[in-house]
Amino acid sequence: MELEFLRWLRERIPAATNIPLGVGDDAALLAQQTGQQTVVTTDMLMDGTDFLLNECGAAAAGRKALAVNLSDLAAMGAKPVAAFVSIAVSKKDGAEQALAMAKGIFEGLLPLAEELGCAIAGGDTNSWSGPLVISVTALGEVPVGKAWLRSGAEPGDAVLVTGQFGRSIEGRHLTFTPRVREALLLQQLSAEIHAAIDVSDGLSLDLSRICSASGCGALLELAHIPLTLATTEHCGEDLAAAWRHALTDGEDFELILAVPPREADRLLREQPLGVQLTQIGTFTAEPGLKQQLPSGEVLPLEPRGYEH
Repeated sequence: MELEFLRWLRERIPAATNIPLGVGDDAALLAQQTGQQTVVTTDMLMDGTDFLLNECGAAAAGRKALAVNLSDLAAMGAKPVAAFVSIAVSKKDGAEQALAMAKGIFEGLLPLAEELGCAIAGGDTNSWSGPLVISVTALGEVPVGKAWLRSGAEPGDAVLVTGQFGRSIEGRHLTFTPRVREALLLQQLSAEIHAAIDVSDGLSLDLSRICSASGCGALLELAHIPLTLATTEHCGEDLAAAWRHALTDGEDFELILAVPPREADRLLREQPLGVQLTQIGTFTAEPGLKQQLPSGEVLPLEPRGYEH
């Protein structure tokens, strides 16, 4: 299966000038860019945990596996360079079905890789008696000293988010486009971003990770959290349920940004990204998360979301 699959794959992967040697050799060669730092991230996705293969199909699973890694690069403000994709397909249904599965995975991820400028530079294939497993390692680059970390938020910074939140399980967790373009545009605009993270496990949980790394807290204004249409349709007039979904569901893959007040005002006024930027709160000197209700009442907020 592997030799036939590699022949098939080499015919479909476009050449990339920054990858002098890609799929087909013992290892890949990447051209290093002067003045850039390399950003590396990896994620392993499994059938039954991160997707349901019998419902979504191989292409959607493959696309998601690449997308979650590119979302991590976006959260660092990094430009995608290359990805290495390793798959373990089930051998229960025979070699022909395993080959079709491998092809389907790449048919799903290759268009996203091309769209966001990420070369597929290598990986590995294997078969076993268990469920489908896809492991992707993605590399990006960012100018020296310009990577966004979780640890730079300061009291008084605005909590800005891209997009909308909640009910991603209704399909958006498979079809989302990672905020790579938006992150790179913020870098090009020299926007002052003190800290950032992508929302993979839940808005409240991932925000708490910025707070923990930065030694601060945050006050969220619940009425300002932008909700997906799926959330509002599902919850109706039950705002408490809608906010709960937005705060805890996870896999929205939007960005949370810590931005100083003057810069936040500029970005909110100009809205330069093509996707809505919204201020949903403020970082505070007091540790921990708090939530402000529309009535003005302030209550503690327990970070919740997907725990690995």
